[in-house]
Amino acid sequence: MRISAGLGAFPVAKLSTVDLFDADFFAEGDPHPVWAAMRARAPLHRQVLPDGRSFRSVTRFHDACRVLGDHRVFTSERGSVLTQLGVDDISAGRMLVSTDPPRHGELRRPLNARLSARTLAAWDDRIRRAVLRFLEPALDGGEWDVAERAYELPMTVAGSLLGIPESDWGELVRWTAMAAAPDDTRFRVRSSGATLAIAHHQLFEYFGAQVKLRRDDDQARTDLIGHLMTMTAGGAPLTDEEVVYNCYSILLGANATTPHTVSGTILALAEHEGQLRRVLDDPGLAPQLVEEGLRWTSAANSFLRYAVADTELSGGRVEAGEAVAVWIGSANRDESVFADPYRFDVTRTDNRHIAFGHGPHYCLGATLARLTFRILFDEFFRRFGTIEVTGPPRHLASVFIAGLTSLPVRTR
Repeated sequence: MRISAGLGAFPVAKLSTVDLFDADFFAEGDPHPVWAAMRARAPLHRQVLPDGRSFRSVTRFHDACRVLGDHRVFTSERGSVLTQLGVDDISAGRMLVSTDPPRHGELRRPLNARLSARTLAAWDDRIRRAVLRFLEPALDGGEWDVAERAYELPMTVAGSLLGIPESDWGELVRWTAMAAAPDDTRFRVRSSGATLAIAHHQLFEYFGAQVKLRRDDDQARTDLIGHLMTMTAGGAPLTDEEVVYNCYSILLGANATTPHTVSGTILALAEHEGQLRRVLDDPGLAPQLVEEGLRWTSAANSFLRYAVADTELSGGRVEAGEAVAVWIGSANRDESVFADPYRFDVTRTDNRHIAFGHGPHYCLGATLARLTFRILFDEFFRRFGTIEVTGPPRHLASVFIAGLTSLPVRTR
């Protein structure tokens, strides 16, 4: 997905011709002018697909927060990703992302302690080693592909956390990429439907085997998979099926978005040399760079909810049963919330972005992600002072994830 630096050259005349369900639009086009027009003229836009399915698009910041924050009116249990439109989610009530409170809280609370800032502080050295491994190809001053390399970074952290053997990391990276972007030609196998089915089968089968392994060996339960197996939710242990679903959810959450925040932020720094110079001159800006990178890239591009009851939203009416797509990339460019939203600004202080979502489903791994990004840029700016893009970036074809599949650069 292109990330606009401005909208003046991209007027949008007819919103009725826009197809936000088309993954290729996000790979080849720029949705930001469309979203800006929707925020101004149609904040509750309705799109009807050729097969009769339809969804509302929410593009304003405060509307996005309301939909994501109010599970009583907007449920996630019928599907949380736009590509699931019209197909009930079989994991509802069993997997974090497709479960509403109070069950959601019962599943989440035992995991919070394992992913808290205090607990993860012990992971600093391990994350730093993963970051140094990620940066290895850049050290000789040659060309390297940040986007391709970034796909491996979160797996080195999440894989260790879950207790997954390093020999399996490569396949898991590929399967999670297929699950997150089944329409992209880099990952697609025959068709998007087949790609998604293969990815789900492989991931669920893999985690099922990992659970069985730990059932047979009590000593192997010290990792996050083992924690899922031994924790209780609502006074009862999880079933093996619930463990597998949530292993999938945790890994997909890490692998689907982190690479694109990394490569998108590095691209933004390459395109805004003045901002790069500011961070080089003042390393204390690194935390603000991380937050601006999260807002700018908005890697989790959209979330899906369904209205439980008729409700008023943005001066319009959403009827019970209607699907509502929340566009995070648009909410994080809302002119009423962010000053000069199309300016990449590492000194931005009022940065209330919702790149990690909002409400009950706020990203479980947000603390781990921020720690990884902080260490990454700390090590990056320790070594490099210039970023030169040496070839055209290639954007991901996905309505769910905004990101890059290729970004060749030279760093010195």
